[in-house]
Amino acid sequence: MNDWTSRSYAVVDVEGNGQRPPSLVEVAVAPIDHGVAGPAVSWAIRPPAPITEIARRIHGISNSDVAAQPPISAVADDIAAAMAGRVFVAHAAYVDLGVLTRELPGWGPAAGVVDTLKLSRSLLADAPSHKLTLLAAHLGIAGGLPGLRSHRAGYDATMCARLFVYLAELPGGADAITTSLGEDGADDALF
Repeated sequence: MNDWTSRSYAVVDVEGNGQRPPSLVEVAVAPIDHGVAGPAVSWAIRPPAPITEIARRIHGISNSDVAAQPPISAVADDIAAAMAGRVFVAHAAYVDLGVLTRELPGWGPAAGVVDTLKLSRSLLADAPSHKLTLLAAHLGIAGGLPGLRSHRAGYDATMCARLFVYLAELPGGADAITTSLGEDGADDALF
């Protein structure tokens, strides 16, 4: 058994423009310190290529919404600073991690990565769904965010942070986090 609360975490969600490869239009980071999730900080970003209609339908962010926002180069240091020294946590982490490592040159998750999708599949194998919003609703942790909606970075980072804390507090949760960080020598890390 270990104390997962001794680490600091950056729970991250990104939204993209739908292009290949995708560029960022929104990033949110929700910190977790001493086992307590803090409020998410969000950045709206003007991508170098337009937001596709399919992406707009998913997250609701239009080209006009980001037209006056800064490019990634103007906020990259702030985003990297919000994640610095923290364990990187995301739902389907490979997606967020892939975009961020491409868009933030020189940044990487130096403190490790935990994927709450894989963690939830491991700890809640019988859940009816492992999609973030459906799982959060099923667990009763989805309420209390007026004015926010799913597939917006701030909402999804907050839901993911709540899910992470919920999973960490389950029997075996802290040990699963240690395994996912590769600290127990296991080869079956959760990322």
